[in-house]
Amino acid sequence: MAQSVPERGEIALKDTWDASSVFATDADWEAALGTVTARVDELAAFRGRLAEAPAVLADYLALAEELMRITGKVGVYARMFYAVNTADQVTQARADRAAMLFSRVSAAMAFGEPELLVIGEQRLSQWVGAEPRLAHYAHHFERLARRADHVRSAEVEELLRQVGEPFNAAAATHGVLTNADLSFAPAQDGQGEPYEIAQGTINALITHADRELRRTAWESYADAHLALRHAQASCLAAGVKQDVFVARARRYGSSLEAALTPNFIPLEVFHNLIATFKANLPTWHRYWALRKKALGLSELHVYDTKAPLTVAPVRVPYPQSVEWICDGMAPLGAEYVAAMRRGLTEQRWVDVYPNRGKRAGAFSMGVPGTHPFIMMSYNDDVFGLSTLAHELGHSMHSYYTRATQPFPYTNYGLFLAEVASNFNQALVRDHLLTRLTGRDEQIALIEEAMANFHRYFFIMPTLARFELQIHERVERGEALTADGMISLMAELFAEGYGSEVVLDRERVGSTWMQFSTHLYANFYVYQYATGISGAHALAQGVIEGRPGAAERYLGFLKAGSSAYPLDTLRAAGVDMATAEPVEQTFAVLASYVERLEALVG
Repeated sequence: MAQSVPERGEIALKDTWDASSVFATDADWEAALGTVTARVDELAAFRGRLAEAPAVLADYLALAEELMRITGKVGVYARMFYAVNTADQVTQARADRAAMLFSRVSAAMAFGEPELLVIGEQRLSQWVGAEPRLAHYAHHFERLARRADHVRSAEVEELLRQVGEPFNAAAATHGVLTNADLSFAPAQDGQGEPYEIAQGTINALITHADRELRRTAWESYADAHLALRHAQASCLAAGVKQDVFVARARRYGSSLEAALTPNFIPLEVFHNLIATFKANLPTWHRYWALRKKALGLSELHVYDTKAPLTVAPVRVPYPQSVEWICDGMAPLGAEYVAAMRRGLTEQRWVDVYPNRGKRAGAFSMGVPGTHPFIMMSYNDDVFGLSTLAHELGHSMHSYYTRATQPFPYTNYGLFLAEVASNFNQALVRDHLLTRLTGRDEQIALIEEAMANFHRYFFIMPTLARFELQIHERVERGEALTADGMISLMAELFAEGYGSEVVLDRERVGSTWMQFSTHLYANFYVYQYATGISGAHALAQGVIEGRPGAAERYLGFLKAGSSAYPLDTLRAAGVDMATAEPVEQTFAVLASYVERLEALVG
């Protein structure tokens, strides 16, 4: 084939992430899993006793933290092997065992929150002052008190946590289908040369200059998902029903409320985003019209929406990407850049290139006690550079949070996480737009920006609208079917594309199938759009050199979850309780469209 995907064993060691930094050997992983399995029953000795004294509570929290730290490392190690080789049954079994261990530990700790609520906020506040080991739990206890109405009895909490692992079966099955079992017909370029399609190569193919290659790759990718539409629909329907079940079990009014309220995000944040997105759809319509004209097409199809607008794309090998990202992040200071460079060049944070069986997409992961790790499928272009910058935003957020905060505040949540990732992209993009001044380079960089906005400010809000409607249907007792969800998805995209894009309704309608993890985390995707909004608001201050902007941003990275999310962002300089940051970011999007119009004539 003109382009094939290497086997995992063909990837150079230096281009893979360093699992040995988590556990030196599989035997060490087994020993850690065995340690937690043997000790998890020690938690039961504290059941019914947390109200005895501050020291007893501190002993329980210390044991729980110790077990969760080890369990986290067990999960990271297992995921490192499974994510890069999803067809390997050995790695799949290891990942399953890690998930079951987490579920067991979580269930064993289920009595904790109900007993803390019985102790009461006032008494816990007194204990925080009396027992030094509880001092850093003040905000943690305050958060729990605000969730009191939705924390159930110890028995119900234990049951809800026990079903967590089997409830993951729908998402896991969807992931296996899309990452391991789908069979893609090869794409073909204009000369009839075949190209192998894999999760790690599809983005390179649909952004290729050859229109026939884009078309056949996009259609083959969609068709492979459509061939399993009913299985994937059954999985997603089960996932949505589980969300509705948990919302009702915890006495929330809706799945949306159950997703946002425990994370202290007002419902208005979601609805403001959707309303602002719909009001600004004409900006997207303008962009599609510009693309059609610039490409000289009589009809713009969806597979043309990422076509390169220049015949001289910027080639960016991975080592060059590392250098440019480090240069772009220099406004945050030498310490930030040095830590990031060590991770990229010495500590092997990144699993760089595509290989057969590697799961789709890119992500950053890790837990206290490990490095941050990044999985991606790097292609030698500005899109690969942008993805790396994005994931490094997550990784550096985790790096600073874990170095600064005690264990209870190291999990900061996606609402804050997507600010950090998009912030990095904004800074690096601004640096490169200043550095690479050629017309083709400028076009390529703005195309990358538009591709990122396309994902975060077009695809994700559309998926959020889809997610809201399918949850509301289940809450009303209606069924979810493959054809119904395909039709709904197509209708929502029809609004976004307007009259400028020719819509292949069934293939476009399959988009929900191509997100095998995002739609199984209850109302997860809207946070990508709020994240890019907060990121651009904060990045602008750093780019303009406003006094204290960089320092406030580093404070944001170090805060973790030690304050409420909106308060953490306000301290950094942006108020996400209003629609203003979303409007401001649409203005940034419009400015890129204007610059592109000038560049392409």
